[in-house]
Amino acid sequence: MRPRHRYCAASLAVAASLLAGAPLRAQAGDLSRPMQAEGEGRIVVIGTLLRGPREDALAPVEVLGADELARQGSPSLLDLSRRLSVSAGVLGDSAQYDTRSQFSEGLASVNLRGLGPQRTLVLLNGRRLAASGAGNVPLVDLNLLPVGALERIEILKDGAAATYGSDAIAGVVNFVTRTRQDGVLASGDYRLIAGSGGDRTAALSWGGALGEARLFLAAGYQRRSELRATDRDYALLAFEENPQGGWSGGGNPGNFDFDAANGGTAFTADEGCEGLGAFRTLAGSSTDLCYANYTGFSNLVEPEDRFQLFGDLAREVAPGAILRVTALFGRTDTELNTSPSFLPTIAPSAEAAFGGTGQFTIPAYAPALADYCARFGAAAGCLVDAAGAPQAAALAAPVRFRPFLAGGNPVFDNDRGSARLDRYSESLQLTGELRRELADGLEFTAGLAWSQYFRQFEVGDVFVDLLQNALAGFGGPDCAYADPAARAGLTSAQLAALAGTGGCTWFNPFSTAVAGNRITGAVNPNYAGNGGPLGLGTTPGAGLVNDRATIEQFYNIWERTARTRQLTADLVLAGGSGVRLAGGAVEFALGGQYRRDGYARTYEGGNDLDRFPCPGSVLNPAAACNPQPGALGFIGGGRDVDVSAQVWALFAELRLPLTRRITAQLSARYEDYGEAGVTFDPQARWRVALAEGLALRGGVGTTFRAAPPQNTAADLVALTFIGGAFRAVDVLANPDLEPETATTYAAGLVFDRGGFAASADYWRYEFSGAIESEPVSGIVSALFGATGAANCGAAAYAALQARFTFAGGVCGSANVQRLATYAFNSADISTSGMDVQASYDFRAAPAQMQAGVQGSYVFEYRVADTLVEGVIVQPAFDAAGLLNYQTTAYPLPRLKGQAWLEIGLAGGLGGGLAGGLGRAGGDHALRLQVNYVGSYRDQRSELFAPNTASLAGAVVAAGEQIAAFTTLDATWRWTLPTGTALSLALVNILDADPPFARLDQNFDPFTADALGLTAKFGVSRAF
Repeated sequence: MRPRHRYCAASLAVAASLLAGAPLRAQAGDLSRPMQAEGEGRIVVIGTLLRGPREDALAPVEVLGADELARQGSPSLLDLSRRLSVSAGVLGDSAQYDTRSQFSEGLASVNLRGLGPQRTLVLLNGRRLAASGAGNVPLVDLNLLPVGALERIEILKDGAAATYGSDAIAGVVNFVTRTRQDGVLASGDYRLIAGSGGDRTAALSWGGALGEARLFLAAGYQRRSELRATDRDYALLAFEENPQGGWSGGGNPGNFDFDAANGGTAFTADEGCEGLGAFRTLAGSSTDLCYANYTGFSNLVEPEDRFQLFGDLAREVAPGAILRVTALFGRTDTELNTSPSFLPTIAPSAEAAFGGTGQFTIPAYAPALADYCARFGAAAGCLVDAAGAPQAAALAAPVRFRPFLAGGNPVFDNDRGSARLDRYSESLQLTGELRRELADGLEFTAGLAWSQYFRQFEVGDVFVDLLQNALAGFGGPDCAYADPAARAGLTSAQLAALAGTGGCTWFNPFSTAVAGNRITGAVNPNYAGNGGPLGLGTTPGAGLVNDRATIEQFYNIWERTARTRQLTADLVLAGGSGVRLAGGAVEFALGGQYRRDGYARTYEGGNDLDRFPCPGSVLNPAAACNPQPGALGFIGGGRDVDVSAQVWALFAELRLPLTRRITAQLSARYEDYGEAGVTFDPQARWRVALAEGLALRGGVGTTFRAAPPQNTAADLVALTFIGGAFRAVDVLANPDLEPETATTYAAGLVFDRGGFAASADYWRYEFSGAIESEPVSGIVSALFGATGAANCGAAAYAALQARFTFAGGVCGSANVQRLATYAFNSADISTSGMDVQASYDFRAAPAQMQAGVQGSYVFEYRVADTLVEGVIVQPAFDAAGLLNYQTTAYPLPRLKGQAWLEIGLAGGLGGGLAGGLGRAGGDHALRLQVNYVGSYRDQRSELFAPNTASLAGAVVAAGEQIAAFTTLDATWRWTLPTGTALSLALVNILDADPPFARLDQNFDPFTADALGLTAKFGVSRAF
């Protein structure tokens, strides 16, 4: 049942009625003091508790105003985050094949310095928001911020734990809403995208007086249309071009062992492999395997519908005292389009018919096996008698087949047969702030903020024991012999007599059950529905053609929820101290804060480990197993959890004008995390004015971040490519996690004079004990090496080997069924780089112009040796300039930036573009922008042997160097005298494809997007 937060609107109504009745003393303009408009001289600058002119900021802060964003074509917050030169490894769009983004469809993040979105503190009007707890990485969802109400975005590109506490290690992004709107503003746009239905947005806001209070209300709606992998030719490549591009050795058509009775262990490709568009390696050899593609069933962009409601009410409740109340509600509806079914990575138990062997078994008496062997005979590996009848069961390894792929899943009613699983998100924030001016220039602020992020999502998977029953002829919802007690003690001959009777049905796992490839349209000439060599019946469920009722009994859709909550209360006293130094008055701030974080998850039905702890639990509630992997084949399960943690903090700040030219800022924060420990984090910043318009600035400080509750108390499951196919990787809770700490350094030069503004800032972060998920690629490489079994059985690797579950109990990369990993304190990290930006405003009659450039270059991102179970699984490396696939780092191109030229045509534009281009009637504004992401390298050496790599005889493309990505944008904006503004934004004018990478979608979705050339048409009107 989805929650309905009607109390959001009710809270605003109650607050409005209370405030409207109180006496008003100040002018209406004073009510906007909590957040003032850009360009009015004094603004709230993040990174400090003391207000001051933006130009005197001691920290590197970038401010993007609403006007500037409009001139850039009003990019979505996801597009903006991906475009920011200081942000790398952005989660958004559909990147379901990376463990860090799974279960986060429809969300968007910002990732300053590539240190992880969990280390960038995201604020709304200076107040915290609850992060999503759905996926493996906690992040604040930018998509549910009130984009239609934003006035500016402030980006602090420096650590700020002394001011803000935990999560501000990489920096802070503060989204500030408008407070001085008078009247109605309506806007909308449509974005034309090839192969898609296009994106559209709408926003409506009103601001004005409500009695003696100020009220601002805003509503926004966004619609993103589905963009399928099949809509981009580069997203689906042949196996020979990219074996890592969505090709799985565990598909359907799958791979089977047809002579198990003679001790055979060789799995060979289903003979329908090539006819259904899959790739067959070396027919007749020991590596005769079928690789089927799953990416055609997925999307590059999922369909998304979302809206936000925002309200802001301010009222003077006593002389010099202003109360401000805000409320935000946001909602997203989206879905995951993915593979029709996953690999069953755990084997059926002895509770199932023919279960308990470590493999799935298709008994010799199964009609599907008889038909298959009659069609293809001994040449296909079948062990048959003189009449061609099977003499042995066929085995299906848990990692070498899946129930559905090429033919789609009939449970899902869509043209591809994709698994279509709903996702639903809600975000809610309520804040209250009382600001009171005291004597002697002091100001007292009391703030309270409560926020919640709720995520509901579906998972689809098979009960392995019910699938095995169906393979043996005991499937279907009405089978009289499904219960293991009904089959107890029966011989194989007796089981054969009962199979398919008493309401029991069959499941056919072979290609003969597939009518055709749902992606390519290829028709299967061997489809059993067209008849067969044995003249067997083709009635659904009778053994050859699969029926929906049988499938729906073993394949189910279950629901999970994740809910995070955060309550923050703080008191701050700030202002002049009465002490003067040579440069002026000393200012100070003192305060305290209480923070409470809550995290809860629920699991429904089949993915609830309390109900189904073992594979056999679905048939026998008393079934026992150790460990307890659950009853589902791939997605695993979990147990309901509800945990919380609290933090008490004291903080102080001093601004010291030491001389007329030298200003220092000293900050410190003490935080008590309870059992996680206490921390004291100081920070010092300084600014030295060398000459008019020229200044040096710098800073050093420490930061601290305790493990979030979801890392210490909740288990998750990720999907990761191992040994030729996706496997299930359990990310288990670690209650012994230590906090992560860092020391940050910054130094910069700032120049602003005569229309020319420039800055260059050096930054450095020294990390210790970073909280990460253990690196899957490193664990796999350490244990299996180049041979696929290099260290299996070695005593030094015993604990590491015990993390894996293997098909048949045989250690080897090709036999991996599951891997258990933990959140852990990873190796030390040292990263540094340089941010540079410059712009020049000038007049070239009749136009006012601005030329600018900005960029960030990463010098290094050094990660020390990473150990798991005493084994170095990730040798020390420099992640800068690398893809960093399945490591503890994100994709990190060294160089990223933009260059632009803006041209404004209008009268009376003196003061430059930053002063408000487009305010005069009939203004025209044109912006040309080049976006650049430098090349970077895929460090997986095993994929890039000399003269290109090869896999089972297939020559594959290189892709070791991921090329630079350069795009050109153009935006035109026309403001009419009536107050109407029209705009056209052309993004990626040259229609550049994202650079090729050896990944599932054939490009890196953390760095580039798949949209190509887009055209956005927009209109806005003020009333």
